[in-house]
Amino acid sequence: MDLRDWDVFCRVIDNYGDAGVCWRLCRDLARRGHRVRLWIDDARPLHWMAEPDDLDIVRVMAWSDAPPRFEAHPSGIVIEAFGCELPDAVKARMAAASPAPLWINLEYLSAESYVERSHGLRSPQWQGPAAGLEKFFFYPGFTRRTGGLLRERGLIETLEASDRDHWLGQQGITRQADERLVSLFCYDNPALPRLLQCLAGTPTLILACPGPASRMLSALQTATAMPPGLRVQHLPFLTQDNFDQLLRACDLNLVRGEDSFVRAQWAARPFVWHIYPQEDGAHDAKLQAFMDKAFAGMETRQSAGWQALWRGWNGLGPGADASTPLLLPPLPAAEAAFRDWRSGLLTQVDLVTQLLGFLER
Repeated sequence: MDLRDWDVFCRVIDNYGDAGVCWRLCRDLARRGHRVRLWIDDARPLHWMAEPDDLDIVRVMAWSDAPPRFEAHPSGIVIEAFGCELPDAVKARMAAASPAPLWINLEYLSAESYVERSHGLRSPQWQGPAAGLEKFFFYPGFTRRTGGLLRERGLIETLEASDRDHWLGQQGITRQADERLVSLFCYDNPALPRLLQCLAGTPTLILACPGPASRMLSALQTATAMPPGLRVQHLPFLTQDNFDQLLRACDLNLVRGEDSFVRAQWAARPFVWHIYPQEDGAHDAKLQAFMDKAFAGMETRQSAGWQALWRGWNGLGPGADASTPLLLPPLPAAEAAFRDWRSGLLTQVDLVTQLLGFLER
């Protein structure tokens, strides 16, 4: 495979998720020797999520500089992340290049059936500044007929070899005897008090990530509304590599969006996903589609318990009622099921390797 020039365009909507996915993509490509530029409209999250060495191998460019500064590399690749819509000047320069760069729209992750049907489809551009070009749709996913998931080389081996207590000590996190660790990374969620009641039966240290999770827990602590048996430690922003270590170190992870959702699966610990809510309710079907796949190998009662917790945490179905308690299924019994799910995912080719193969079509 020849080393190529990649331009990745990202508009930040959720400044952790969109930036996080695009940064992992860029650094994986760059670590494989490719030349990568990331055009982003808000680079502030990179100041804490990126490893310093990776900032030396990926060129970070301001989105606003794209119209005057973008030059199309013949036979290069342009990634339009999450349908962010390229500036007209960028499209025009792509159309003028000979040969034109390959234009790929990297779509949102979903387990729904349409992903397999839509992955790899082309969209000829008949008019406007991009006339004459073709755009291809690349869908990440959980089956072999999709584009796979971001998984850099050596990730699983690194996680499996990590020393939990050593890493926790480096972060200033000290567990008390028999205390379980729970990470919390979520959107604003009115179900948080019910979640805390669900956790209160066992001594638990909650590691709160910056953002709504930390803010909501701080408010509950101020109001002395924390159930007994729970402690909270508010974490600083972590680099992506340290965030991966956090998920591996915890007994239960509550994650959100897309990036941390995928990383929780690589950590192979029991987790609960707070899906990004959509006004039209499309997130309900998206959540259920994933649960139908991920929990299919569980015993029936165990699967029902995890699905009820996930739906209740997301404010869906009967569990959305504030008077309905959230119930946490036994974690030790779930460990094997979440690890088995990861084992299945590891039989897929990772997303970046599939992108590189896509170039050869």
